[in-house]
Amino acid sequence: MPEPLRIRWFQSVRLRLLVIALLPILVITPLFVGGVVLNWSTRFDKLLIAKVNGELTIAHQYLARLKERAGENLHALGDSVAFAEATQSTLHVFLESRRQRYGFDFLYVIDESGNVMSATSHEAPPNAQDWPVVQSAMDGVIRTEIDIFTQKDLLEISTGLAERAQIDLVATKAALPTQRAEESRGMVIHTAAPLGSGGVLVGGVLLNQNLDFIDTINGLVYPAASLTEGSRGTTTLFLEDVRISTNVRLFENIRALGTKVSVVVREAVLDEGRVWLDRAFVVNDWYISAYEPIVDSFGQRVGMLYVGFLDSPFRAAKTRTILVIGAGFILLLALSVPVFLRLAHGIFRPLETMVSTIAKVERGDLSARSGLGKGQHEIALVSNQLDTLLEQVQERNRQLQEWGDSLNTRVEERTVELREANKRLETTNQQLIVAEKLATIGEITASIAHEINNPIAVIQGNMDVIRQELGASAAPLETELALVDAQVHSINVLVNKLLQFARPEEYAGVIDYTLPNEVIRDTLPLVQHLLNKVYIDLELELESDRAIVMNRIELQQVLINLIVNAIHAMPEGGKLRIGTENLKLDGNEGIMITVSDTGIGMSEAVIKRVFDPFFTTKSTEGTGLGLSISQKLVTRSDGQIRVESTPGKGTLFLLFFKAAQET
Repeated sequence: MPEPLRIRWFQSVRLRLLVIALLPILVITPLFVGGVVLNWSTRFDKLLIAKVNGELTIAHQYLARLKERAGENLHALGDSVAFAEATQSTLHVFLESRRQRYGFDFLYVIDESGNVMSATSHEAPPNAQDWPVVQSAMDGVIRTEIDIFTQKDLLEISTGLAERAQIDLVATKAALPTQRAEESRGMVIHTAAPLGSGGVLVGGVLLNQNLDFIDTINGLVYPAASLTEGSRGTTTLFLEDVRISTNVRLFENIRALGTKVSVVVREAVLDEGRVWLDRAFVVNDWYISAYEPIVDSFGQRVGMLYVGFLDSPFRAAKTRTILVIGAGFILLLALSVPVFLRLAHGIFRPLETMVSTIAKVERGDLSARSGLGKGQHEIALVSNQLDTLLEQVQERNRQLQEWGDSLNTRVEERTVELREANKRLETTNQQLIVAEKLATIGEITASIAHEINNPIAVIQGNMDVIRQELGASAAPLETELALVDAQVHSINVLVNKLLQFARPEEYAGVIDYTLPNEVIRDTLPLVQHLLNKVYIDLELELESDRAIVMNRIELQQVLINLIVNAIHAMPEGGKLRIGTENLKLDGNEGIMITVSDTGIGMSEAVIKRVFDPFFTTKSTEGTGLGLSISQKLVTRSDGQIRVESTPGKGTLFLLFFKAAQET
C-alpha cells in the first residue's frame, strides 16, 4: 500500500499563496516603514544634538566676548587721561567709580615689583604678580582669562566678594559623592593691562551667583518660541562639577545652585577634556545637553559651560509621530489584508478540497469526491478529472477486495489448523521436560540420600560413643552435643524433603499444629553464625498469636532458606526484618509471615523464575532447589508464598497460612 499523502506545513499551497499575498504588506512594507522611521528617528536625534551644539557655540562666543570686553574696558581705563591725571590720594576714588561703570568686582594697580599702589577694596591678593595674566601684562601684553580664586584670595580682596562666592553644596542624583558641604572658591574673569607709566592695572568679575550674566546668555541662546511647547532652555556655569551660576530650577522658584553634574559628564568633560553632546541627567530630569570644558590661565580644566533643553517634550513628540505612523500602518493592514485573503481563498480553498479528498481515499474512503462543479476555470477542470480517476480506482479496488476475501478465508482455515497443532506440540514438549526434570531429581535425591545418610549414621554413632566414654564428664558439653544432634537431625530432614520434592505422592511428612513465632525464635540460633559474618541489623516484629497446620521442621526449613537467601543478598550488611501478624485474606483467617531485606533486590525477569527448580543467581553456589522446595512445602500445607522486590532496594517474601481450627 502506498504511503499516505503527507504535506508538510511549509509545502502547502495555502501557505505559499498567503506568503505571496501577505509578504509585501506584512513583511516588506513593515521593514520599509521601520527603516524609514528608524532613519527619521536617528536624524531627529542628530538634529537635536546639532541644535544644542549651535546653542553651545552661542554661549561660548558670548563668554568669550565678555572676556574681550573686560580686557578692552581695562585697557581703555589704563590709557585714559583721567587715570593719568589722578593723584595718589584720588586714585582710589577714581578706580571705584570706574569699577561700578564697567561692571568689575575689583580693580587694583600694582607696580613692577608686585606692590599694591591702589585698589578699590582692601588690597590685592598676595603674590598677585604670580598670575599668568599679570605676568603677561608686565611683559606689555593685555590678557584676559578665567581663573579660580581661593577663599583666602577673595577675603584679601573683599569680604563681600568671598561671601558672594560661597555656595552650599546640594546632594545630587547621579553625581560624584563628596564630603564637602560648601564651595568657597570663586570663578573670576581675570584681566590685566600694562600701564604706560609702569605697573599693571588688574580687574576681575566674579561669576559665582552672577545671575544677570547667566540669564543674559540663556536669553541669547533660547529666545522666546525657540523650543517646542513644554520644553525649556537652561544655561549653567560650573566650577569643576558644581553649579555656581545657573537658571536650572531645583524647585519652582529655587535655582539649583550647589548641585553637581553627573559622573559620566564629569569624566568626559573635566577628566578627558571632551565636549559632551548627548542626553544627560540634569538635577532631576533628562536634557539634550552640551558641555565644554573651561580652562584657566594655567592651562588647567577648572569648570564647564553648559546649555541644554528639556528632552521629554521632544521624546513625547517623537513618540506621538511613531504612534501615528504605526496606527496608519495598522489601519492599512485592516483594510487591505481581508481583500488579499479573499482573493487567495478563491485559489487555495479548491486545492485544499482536492487534497482532503485524496487523503480520505488514502484512509480507505474510496467514495470521496471533490465535487467542485462544472466551472471552466483550470482548477475545476483538474477537479473533474480527479473525480473520474477516483471512480475508476474504486471499481478496481472492489474487484481486488472480492478476490482478496476469498484468499484470506482459505489462509485463515489453514492457519487455525497449524495453530492448534503447534499448541498440542508445545503442551507435549513441556510435559516431557517436566517429566525429564523429575526423573533427574529422583536420581539425584536417591544418590544424595545414600551418600549423606552413611556419614550421618557414623556421626550419630560416634556421638553415642562419646557420651558413653565421657559419662558424667559429658554434662558440661551437653548443650553442644545436643546442638550437634539437632543438626544431624536437620540433615536427615533435608534429605527427606528432597525425596518429598521428587516423589511427593510416595512421601509425606508428619502434619501437626505449629506456632510460627516459636519456630522463628528456634530457627535464629541455627543461622546466627551467618548473621555474624557481616553487620546485619535483625528486627523481629512477632505480633501473631495463632497456630497453623504445618510440620514444624518443614516450616523451619522454609524460614532457614529465606533467611539465608536474605543474608546472601546483603554482602555489605543491611537490615533483616522478620514479622508475623494475624490477617484475613480472601475471607480466611490466618497468619502472614514476612521476611524482608535491604539487599540487592531482583529484576522482574528473576522474580518470574525464582521458584523454578534448578534456577539460581548464585553462580557456583547453591543448587537452585531451595525456593522451589519451599514453595512446594508451603502449598502442600494449603499456604501461599509470593515475592516483591526492587533492584537496589531489597526483597520481601510473604507467606500466608490459614489459622489452625480449634477442636
